[in-house]
Amino acid sequence: MERLIMKRLLDWKNSPYRKPLILKGVRQVGKTWLLKEFGRLHYENTAYFNFDENEEYKQFFETTKDVKRILQNLMLASGQKVLPEKTLVIFDEIQDCPNVINSMKYFCENAPQYHVACAGSLLGIALARPSSFPVGKVNFMQIDPMTFTEFLLANGDENLAAYLDGIDTPEPLPDAFFNPLYEKLKMYYVTGGMPESVLMWTKARDVDAMQEALAGIIDAYERDFAKHPDVTEFPKISLVWRSIPSQLARENKKFIYKVVKEGARAREYEDALQWLVDARLVHKVYRSSAPGLPVSAYDDLSAFKIYLADVGLLRRLALLAPTAFGEGNRLFTEFKGALTENYVLQTLVTQFEAFPRYWSQSNPPYEVDFLIQRDNDIFPIEVKSETNTTSKSLRKFKELFGDKAKLRIRFSLDNLKLDGDMLNIPLFMADHTDRLIGLALGK
Repeated sequence: MERLIMKRLLDWKNSPYRKPLILKGVRQVGKTWLLKEFGRLHYENTAYFNFDENEEYKQFFETTKDVKRILQNLMLASGQKVLPEKTLVIFDEIQDCPNVINSMKYFCENAPQYHVACAGSLLGIALARPSSFPVGKVNFMQIDPMTFTEFLLANGDENLAAYLDGIDTPEPLPDAFFNPLYEKLKMYYVTGGMPESVLMWTKARDVDAMQEALAGIIDAYERDFAKHPDVTEFPKISLVWRSIPSQLARENKKFIYKVVKEGARAREYEDALQWLVDARLVHKVYRSSAPGLPVSAYDDLSAFKIYLADVGLLRRLALLAPTAFGEGNRLFTEFKGALTENYVLQTLVTQFEAFPRYWSQSNPPYEVDFLIQRDNDIFPIEVKSETNTTSKSLRKFKELFGDKAKLRIRFSLDNLKLDGDMLNIPLFMADHTDRLIGLALGK
């Protein structure tokens, strides 16, 4: 299956400033497959070392900092060859190997001719620990679940993906493209973007196998909770994780600790929640008090919303049956539009450097689902799960901060159109948000 991050990996390979690469991403998002495929396509050979399968390899990093000796030992032990510039060296499952992570400093300084890429589940947790980390000596790259565009490519709908890529003006799409894209999006809500789940649907059209794949991924994540160094945090992490569908099913999606457990307090559960954020299993979206720069200066740290890393995982965790996608708009409207918001956030995270926020006021109540920063501009975003939408909160936002909002954006099941300063983006075009904003501002 095609992953669009491959182009970024190629840029890394060809960069004169290349450093050892650390590829981050949740378990089963396709890190190992991607690196092996990258090596197969763009190098003479690949040398793959897995520190979970072969724990004895860790010893080679404990006794020396000499990169050539480390590689020599690895080659002798594994029977693989490593050639400067011609071999992609993959170190996998490095999250429990501080010496391997630290050695990237010496690969960077003393052996830049070797192309080294590292991966591991829960790397976000490992990197959050205070330890001897090679600051400034590695390149980071994040791999997220497959986007809707990647889903189209995997599903054999290259023509639809190419059509969306070619849109160069914010005008309505003909029904011949709009209707099939809407149907494909419903399928994507069901499968989500985890490669195994997508594969089960796109290649085998097997709903049961797809359900099983998602259940297996959730089970693997829940087993990972036990890897928290403080064993008392394990049940708390599980409680927070299991509460997410309930949090998102509420009209006001602001995270409330009492939904986790009756009488729960922030100080008891905030470490458990932070563990899930560091693992990138969940996304934490802070409330912003105003659209200003830097965006972090306006964060209200006491108010935030939590979303899952993947819309398919959210659907499976909420126990919503796949049959819902055969029932008109039900999949979009059921569950208070939570799937739709989760899907939109998932794609915004891959397109914009600054993490999205949201804006709200309580008296009278208004809420803008997301604020995004593009260059030095802040744009308000409202997410609607249906058609024929009204946008009271976006109107209020313009009334309060009109001079700061060049463009207001609404995602819905309506067609693409620019109406004054209001850009309506059909939900299946969410991957193109950054480019569509550029087109709208050009108009």
